[in-house]
Amino acid sequence: MPSGIGPPNCEAIGFRHFRIANVMPSYVLLSSRGVLSVSGDDQVAFLQGLVSNDVRNAAPDRVLFSAFLTPQGKYLHDFFLVHHDGRLLLDCEAERSADLFKRLKIYRLRSKVDLADASDAFAAAAVLAHDAPGLFGLPDRPGAAVPWGGGVAYVDPRLAAMGVRVLLPREGAESELRALGLEPAGIDHYERLRLGQGVPDGSRDVAVEKATLLESNFDELNAIAWDKGCYMGQELTARTKYRGLVKRRLVPVDIDGPIPPSGTAITADGREVGEMRSAQDAYGLAVLRLDVLEDLQEPLTAGDSRLRPRKPEWAAF
Repeated sequence: MPSGIGPPNCEAIGFRHFRIANVMPSYVLLSSRGVLSVSGDDQVAFLQGLVSNDVRNAAPDRVLFSAFLTPQGKYLHDFFLVHHDGRLLLDCEAERSADLFKRLKIYRLRSKVDLADASDAFAAAAVLAHDAPGLFGLPDRPGAAVPWGGGVAYVDPRLAAMGVRVLLPREGAESELRALGLEPAGIDHYERLRLGQGVPDGSRDVAVEKATLLESNFDELNAIAWDKGCYMGQELTARTKYRGLVKRRLVPVDIDGPIPPSGTAITADGREVGEMRSAQDAYGLAVLRLDVLEDLQEPLTAGDSRLRPRKPEWAAF
């Protein structure tokens, strides 16, 4: 286990909390990320009608987390909106960036917008260190951003406990990070932090064209502007919130036994109550029915493993 990321408190069954000590100063290259560029006079108006957050708030000093939905309000993509050099960069899943690019092109119509794949030009990395924001002169506030190293450094807009992310010109990115005294670390370092905090990683944890934003906790991870007006999928998202229709949530789980593959059914007393998502070592994420979690007396079962759910400290559900 990487230095500074300790095991969770395993005393109680049911919702518990994960605590992370200071991590060694390090950076993790996020090779699974791609970058799309949206530029032109209508770039803000174009995205404003499509995505869940208020694009008008993206600025050189602020990065947003947002999502792109089906017209029926189901999840398609999520990404970070990074203001850089007069354009908006979408830090998204590399494997699915072509699909996002195609969908954006469909809605471009007569908008004065230029779309481009900038994945070859930029690299994304996570900086994991005690007071990581301080390394960049940033406040410890989700989304706080500053131009840095020819790119942008920003506190993760989902959750400040996730540290700082950087989007840098690919050539020389690691040299810039090493100059801060940071050492490279493997992706497992980042994954333990992410899973321990209960933060989803795109389509690995959120079912494409099936999941809603609220059951995936996007409402509590700063991805939705409730007062921005219409965007694609807004009607279902708003109705789910105001009618209290959320019946299940994505929650972190501690795993006792072999890692259940994503999609493994989770049972309680022989009844199916959820489904596994991504996992590593003893940490995972799972979609679980909230009514079951309210009065959970015994660990849940997934394949040959026992699961103990934890409620993230940031969660209000």
